[in-house]
Amino acid sequence: MKRRKFIQAGTAGAVALAASNASLASTNRQHAESELIEWRTYEMNFGGNQGLLMDYLNDALRPALLRKGVTQFVVFKEYGDPNPAKVYVMISYPDAATYIATQDLSDDGDYTAATADYDAVKPEKPIYTRFSSWLLTAFTGMPQSVAPDENAGLFELRIYEGYSEDAVRRKIRMFNDYEIEIFDNTGLKPVFYGDMIAGPHRPALMYLLQFEDMEARNENWGKFGADDTWNRIKVLPEFANSVSNIRRTFLVPA
Repeated sequence: MKRRKFIQAGTAGAVALAASNASLASTNRQHAESELIEWRTYEMNFGGNQGLLMDYLNDALRPALLRKGVTQFVVFKEYGDPNPAKVYVMISYPDAATYIATQDLSDDGDYTAATADYDAVKPEKPIYTRFSSWLLTAFTGMPQSVAPDENAGLFELRIYEGYSEDAVRRKIRMFNDYEIEIFDNTGLKPVFYGDMIAGPHRPALMYLLQFEDMEARNENWGKFGADDTWNRIKVLPEFANSVSNIRRTFLVPA
């Protein structure tokens, strides 16, 4: 009797362990499938040579990173005429190892040759003051970023801050379970959705939408606001107080 119970208990334990390992493997696969997205912001110095920066980004850095395995490299400028001017770059990496590998490009002779003019900038005439890098992991509901449409003339970057880590986790679950589908159904076309794992506004999530123009943007957000599913889920207690502040920036292709 005791032996039979022991065998049953051992079998149950093995099943539980196997289930746990399977769950862990599934989680690891999900994590491996989600891109790491870097969002860079270059704040231009007064009188800085923005053209030289654009040449560096497009003709030197972009091809070098693509050779290292980067999946997307897209440059944006801020909508309107901001002062100081800013240049934004979205870089998508298939995994963290690729991101680490791109931090040293000294072994790339083509890159070194292409950066000659950029590297020759004098300290008394810097191009930009500093640039910042934020890191995001793509949502499981959309684990890879998409290339912007050719006819996209306007982009909307949104940062949703939460008062706590749990608040942001709940908002991300709201996106994965409901909002991504609602966005698709109402014409809000994403480039990416990301959980901010390094950056100045944590805890926070961040996403980028693309539109043909401001008129299309306003029309599609209107559809979203009137959507029946959205109006049902936005009042669910499980998602209450999941966003404490929203930051919004409009961008155009550079």
